[in-house]
Amino acid sequence: MPLTICSDEYYLRLDLQFFANDEGGEKTEEATPKKLDDARKEGQVAKSQELNTAFELIMLFVILKIFVGSISNRFVDGFKLYYGSIESYSEGLFTMNYFAAYLRSAMGQILVTLVPVLAASVFMAVAVNVFQVGWKPTAKPMEPKFDKLNPVNGFKRIFKLDKLVDLLKAVLKVGLVAYIAYTTFRDRVGLISLVYDLNLFSAVMLIGNEVINFGLKVSAVFLVVGVADYIYQKFKFAKEMRMSKQEIKDEFKQTEGDPKIKGQIRQKMREASQRRMMQKLPEADVVITNPTHLACAIKYDKEIAEAPVLIAKGADYLAEKIKETAREHFIPIVENKPLARMLYHNVEIDEEIPQELYQMTAEVLSYVYSISGKM
Repeated sequence: MPLTICSDEYYLRLDLQFFANDEGGEKTEEATPKKLDDARKEGQVAKSQELNTAFELIMLFVILKIFVGSISNRFVDGFKLYYGSIESYSEGLFTMNYFAAYLRSAMGQILVTLVPVLAASVFMAVAVNVFQVGWKPTAKPMEPKFDKLNPVNGFKRIFKLDKLVDLLKAVLKVGLVAYIAYTTFRDRVGLISLVYDLNLFSAVMLIGNEVINFGLKVSAVFLVVGVADYIYQKFKFAKEMRMSKQEIKDEFKQTEGDPKIKGQIRQKMREASQRRMMQKLPEADVVITNPTHLACAIKYDKEIAEAPVLIAKGADYLAEKIKETAREHFIPIVENKPLARMLYHNVEIDEEIPQELYQMTAEVLSYVYSISGKM
């Protein structure tokens, strides 16, 4: 809470939150890709079951709307077949074999009628799930979790905000379905009463069309609820996945390694490389300097390499160490500022010098060989 300090002449407004320690806990940062990927592997995704239900219902009633004629024909033909078989029951022909044959026939008719409709609904369910969360199946949500058997945890879940939202959605859907049913069939009661005056096929078609139209209206309402729930689930999931700054730091250490440790490793590697370089330095033919800031040591052995090789280089303190070692081993030190800079910045240790530097290097080596008597 901001604190105001007043005096006769000055007003100073302090925000105490500024002094709060953000090291620990408040989750204010967006989730990292790693945390989202780990959550996905555990089956935690932003998904709305209401949206799935809405599209499944839409697909179901659309398929029924398209094939209502053929479905009605199958229903009427089946009804005539099995209703006409009642005479055989009264004549004593009803046996278990007879019953099993009729049951198999009836089940076959039902499957042939319903399989296309159910297949379309399953396809729509899979498609909507892929649309919401992509295609990355996991069996993690199916694994048993014994903490769910804890009655204390179960009692706590009853009073969570999610349960209240689910209750509100259920009440809203029931109310909307009841209102749609009332407004749809309020003016259709007289038409439905004409069913008794129609033949069987016409009656089935009439009832089927009325039920399908009612189902499409309910599906449209469920779609609106599903879209709203999908937006809510995305928002809720993003909020649940938020991380504190400390969690991001810890995750970075786990994935990339502790920066301090990595820095120490790099330092150890540099020290080891410098030790190897200084061990090879006595083999150099000449040390070329800046003269104060840079030092580069060159060795030329035509039996090993076709061109001179840079075996050591350094700047500032390391350059002084190279020159000190060169003096100890009586290695000539030659001042050549342009060559020293180009060797230091363009040639790595144990690499041959490039052709562009042949002429300048040859002049230095020629000078060194002339004063040392080396051919």
